[in-house]
Amino acid sequence: MVDVKGKWALVTGASRGIGKLAATFLAEHGCNIIALSRSLEHTKELKHELEGKGIDVFCVEAELSNVESVKRALAEIDNAGMRVDIVLNNAAVQIAYRTDYYKTPVSDYEQSFVINTISPMLICYHFLPKMIDSGFGRIVNTTSGIQNEPEQAGYSASKAALDKVTLDICSKLQGSDVIMSLTDPGWCRTDLGGPHAPNAPESALPGVVVGAFVDDKKSGRLFRAGDFYDMTLEQAVAKAEAL
Repeated sequence: MVDVKGKWALVTGASRGIGKLAATFLAEHGCNIIALSRSLEHTKELKHELEGKGIDVFCVEAELSNVESVKRALAEIDNAGMRVDIVLNNAAVQIAYRTDYYKTPVSDYEQSFVINTISPMLICYHFLPKMIDSGFGRIVNTTSGIQNEPEQAGYSASKAALDKVTLDICSKLQGSDVIMSLTDPGWCRTDLGGPHAPNAPESALPGVVVGAFVDDKKSGRLFRAGDFYDMTLEQAVAKAEAL
């Protein structure tokens, strides 16, 4: 199992929900956090909380619907001189639930693909060469298990595209200590999942972060949070590495 103490992890959507829980989980294991959110104001409290755990925290803002904003955030991280060892691409958006799905507007796809596919992959493309050069890296992209719901076509299609590109890159990483994975948190009571979802956000741990801790040079796995419910991290890593 990887010891993340002293490493740096970039967590998108870190100000709330599963992103915040994942950032806190990593911090509790000694990992320094780069917390990305839409506004520095959103991560001010989180920064204080995590620094209280004895780790370093760097906050950066980016609007994932704006590629130039993402590029500026990546440049800011580079200029701060930190080596990013771990990336958790957690942030995403579900534009709308279209009951009249035959009238799904083009904008659903345009917005969903920029936020849920293009921006996460831009982050991957930025850090992967650096990880390969350093000989270590972990990237976990968050997907969705939604299927047979044309009401959410923009969201599900953008996640399917993220899956495809992620797995294609994984084919180039096999056998290296740069490991790329997918995770599905399940349907949780977050701002995205809504108040009627069956699962508490906390249920997504340790499943959504286990990809940061695996240590077996195998890329391309999907870690469903539901497969790791009520497990310790050690148990989760053992199960993940057996997949």
